[in-house]
Amino acid sequence: MKIEKIPTEFEQARPIMQTIEAAGYEAYFVGGSVRDTLLHKPIHDVDIATSAFPEEVKQLFHKTVDTGIEHGTVMILDHGIGYETTTFRTESTYQDYRRPDSVTFVRSLAEDLKRRDFTINALAMHEDGEIIDLFSGLQDLDNGVIRAVGNPEERFNEDALRMMRAVRFASQLNFTIETKTTAAIASHAELLEKIAIERIQVEFVKMLMGQAPQMGLTDFLETGLYRYCPGLADGQDLIERLRRLDHLQLASEVAVWTVMVYLLDLDHVKTTKFLKAWKNSNQIIDATHRANAALHGIMQDSLDNWLCYETGEEDLMTAADLAALLGKTVDQSALMAQYQALQIKAKGDLEITGQDLMAAGVQPGPMMGKLLAQIERKVVNNELTNEKEQLLRFVRDNK
Repeated sequence: MKIEKIPTEFEQARPIMQTIEAAGYEAYFVGGSVRDTLLHKPIHDVDIATSAFPEEVKQLFHKTVDTGIEHGTVMILDHGIGYETTTFRTESTYQDYRRPDSVTFVRSLAEDLKRRDFTINALAMHEDGEIIDLFSGLQDLDNGVIRAVGNPEERFNEDALRMMRAVRFASQLNFTIETKTTAAIASHAELLEKIAIERIQVEFVKMLMGQAPQMGLTDFLETGLYRYCPGLADGQDLIERLRRLDHLQLASEVAVWTVMVYLLDLDHVKTTKFLKAWKNSNQIIDATHRANAALHGIMQDSLDNWLCYETGEEDLMTAADLAALLGKTVDQSALMAQYQALQIKAKGDLEITGQDLMAAGVQPGPMMGKLLAQIERKVVNNELTNEKEQLLRFVRDNK
């Protein structure tokens, strides 16, 4: 098979490929960029595999960076764009189920491709668009199937994260995981405990943000992978509830975690503990708290001005989308109108400052902070107008 119209991202990299080939080596585009091109999806990273060893690659180009030279990867810099170029390699045993104990550089494309995770990711493309398919990856793409390359048990023993990648691809691509591959995941699910939570989290979020998350969730549940994820050892009911949601589409990480903690009915302390166990950033944790509080407010018809204000526009929209997903009738236009009608959107919008309070005779300290907080809440609740004179009048009457 040959792709007649090569995407721009590949066209830009063709001179690099041609330089490598002119020196007598082989070079191919590999990985997700080839798969996504065949699926007519946007391309992200363009990766190159070559028979040239790292030092040989470096001799061919003026600007290179040793991004992972011990594993054969050199980044070639060309007109401001970096292309990761990796030598064909074979890998030894994987004692930690994550990284090979050692790698051996080889000149054979076939040897390199057979170590990859799934057939749809083991495709290579020549710089002229010719596809090299040694494991029936094209057929699996056509049939919407995720199949491990070779023996699935070996693939998952090499890198247990591949099990999460399988359910993630099922969701992202709306594909079905092949029977033997599913069985191997089920029998090796406990190996997920060997993998860093940060790596699992990336795949989990991508799964829930996929175009068909029910597909990924079904495999996630039926293979038992969920049992080895933070806070989900007894999460079967949660996953079933997620699967039953119509039109499950989550647009952000905050949406993913907000719907999770809402369905788990976690309080503030337990929410923080759960999110930290998943190694979320403080930024994600704070945003999830805000969106979750707003979601409860919307579901209980108790979303007042102060809760709108504390939530902020972005997290408020997340909460509104999730409320609709959970079956609540939400007038999002009215909700946004409520937010836009707030006199202030942040404390810095107040027409009075600490210096104004000192000029009015308020001493610095707890009393000043308490008074400013009181003014902030009253302005948000429209009990005071955000005009300096009126606010100063309130200060003089309450200092």
